[in-house]
Amino acid sequence: MSDPKIFLITGVSSGFGRAFAQAALAAGHTVVGTVRDAAARTAFTALHPTRARAILLDVTDTDAMAPAVAMVEHEVGPIAVLVNNAGYGHEGILEESPLAEMRRQFEVNVFGAVAMIQAVLPFLRQRRAGHIVNITSMGGFITMPGLAYYCGSKFALEGVSEALAKEVRDLGIRVTAVAPGSFRTDWAGRSMVRSARAIADYDRLFDPVRQAREEKSGRQAGDPAKAAQALLTLIEVHAPPLHLLLGTDALVLVRDKLTAMEAEITAWEDLTRSTDFA
Repeated sequence: MSDPKIFLITGVSSGFGRAFAQAALAAGHTVVGTVRDAAARTAFTALHPTRARAILLDVTDTDAMAPAVAMVEHEVGPIAVLVNNAGYGHEGILEESPLAEMRRQFEVNVFGAVAMIQAVLPFLRQRRAGHIVNITSMGGFITMPGLAYYCGSKFALEGVSEALAKEVRDLGIRVTAVAPGSFRTDWAGRSMVRSARAIADYDRLFDPVRQAREEKSGRQAGDPAKAAQALLTLIEVHAPPLHLLLGTDALVLVRDKLTAMEAEITAWEDLTRSTDFA
């Protein structure tokens, strides 16, 4: 390991956030984690007497982010790694899912992450150093029925990450979008919001998908502790990737998507080119 770093990780109460924080603490780093209530703050700070710090912050409270980050910089020290991990899954057929649920999905998964980046960037830019890690999903590359809002939010965060990387590349700041596949977290369990079913036309398609996801919860192939070790490897690399898939399922499904997409582009190439001025 290189010199100890200060991590700012959103959503450290459970799942990937907790795994990332525990691994970083075990490696000798300092972790400032965001939590949403006093009990979670107490539980997180108990992980280490001096290097586990928690701040009460809801990622949808964007006005609170700049003061919170400034406090971390002043009281804890210079943030070296931002991990935008806070997020949740929404499951529901698009026609049946209220727009309010889509807005909430994007508020947490996209706008919260972007607001945190905006709060941290002035400090990283001043130091000409830092690594921003956005936790997306294989759902930022592929889609499945019933995950339109979730996949839409993760596609958006992948795009934001890619554009941001180009903007800060010459400022010494690195950006990586980490896209996990299916891991044994609470994502498909208590952390998922599910819209009510109402339209019978979708039953045959979606009911087996929902049932399979519920049955698979807790038995996924991905190990969050190994994902955390991958994160530690990532932040030590001199030239980290812009996109990093985690898990064999993500690798297979995304490769299949890219192959199918290339075939479709080729099949329709003549029509694509026909729209240019002659």
